[in-house]
Amino acid sequence: MFSDLIRGVRAHGSLFGSSTLSPPWALHFVDGAPLTLCTVLTGAGWIVPEHRPPEPLRARETIVVRGPATFTFVDEVGTRAEPIACGEHCATPEQGGTRHRRGWADHGDAGDGHDHGATTLIVGAYPVRGEISRRLLDALPVVLRVDAGGTADAVLDHLAAEVGVDTPGQQVVLDRLLDWMLVCTLREWFDRPGGGPPAWWAAQRDPVVGDALRLLHAEPAAPWTVASLAERTGVSRSTLAKRFTDLVGEPPLTYLTRWRMTLAADLLVERESATVADIARTVGYADPFGFSAAFKRVRGANPSEFRRTATTASPAAGRHVALPTRTARTARTARTARTARTAEQG
Repeated sequence: MFSDLIRGVRAHGSLFGSSTLSPPWALHFVDGAPLTLCTVLTGAGWIVPEHRPPEPLRARETIVVRGPATFTFVDEVGTRAEPIACGEHCATPEQGGTRHRRGWADHGDAGDGHDHGATTLIVGAYPVRGEISRRLLDALPVVLRVDAGGTADAVLDHLAAEVGVDTPGQQVVLDRLLDWMLVCTLREWFDRPGGGPPAWWAAQRDPVVGDALRLLHAEPAAPWTVASLAERTGVSRSTLAKRFTDLVGEPPLTYLTRWRMTLAADLLVERESATVADIARTVGYADPFGFSAAFKRVRGANPSEFRRTATTASPAAGRHVALPTRTARTARTARTARTARTAEQG
């Protein structure tokens, strides 16, 4: 089930940023991407989410921020650095004149390894497309943290090696490394001691309920009954019904209906030429009227209304990330300019 939910959350193309920073700095991530992964290879800083307390981010630790709120990465809380907006309009040095790099070596700058006191930040911003992946977002807090020393450390080693070279196919490698990093981070966060993961996370590891969930996800259009599902999982109807409800929080067929409607919601948007009857058959309904009634009961609107609303809505946030490299010299320039402005106003 986790694989289904995260399948639509993928880095692609320019959704990668790497920057080496010398204090003071303040990078304001303004796009409010649905998910933004921040990890520090060397050095340290602070993540300051909008309307939330600051979070320290030390070497090889990872923080994931859930949008649409924005956040800032600073060298210290209360920094005097002038914030630099990072997002769609940081894409070229001509817009604002800031130096940046996206996954390739920037020789001669602070990122060339000579500034040993610098902090190297890696960021991946993830668009979240569709209702399936949105169920994953619903299970996450606004900010989640994973400490160093876990399974993601091996990915960090690969990332550190890849950002220091400029080779053909590098962007594809970085995208997949970021995807790997995100999966490792979420798995560790769900499995943390004393954590409160969503019910489906533990349920998918149960030998009976896990098999039932995999069957429902693999064959959502099958004419499932509790009896047929119990037969496939090798237990009695009563055992399956009780165990499933206890672990997942709802009966098997109720879960199946919600999963079918989630699939249908994405299909209504993705397959513009498909009729409601086509979508109904794809998710296991021979009668489009029965499907429409179930869809409205679960989603709050009939399929046609949902399609009209979804296709006219703005696309989800999650644009590319381009991080400026802010050296001590540029920071001093910003402070000088700020001092001059203050003197003029005084």
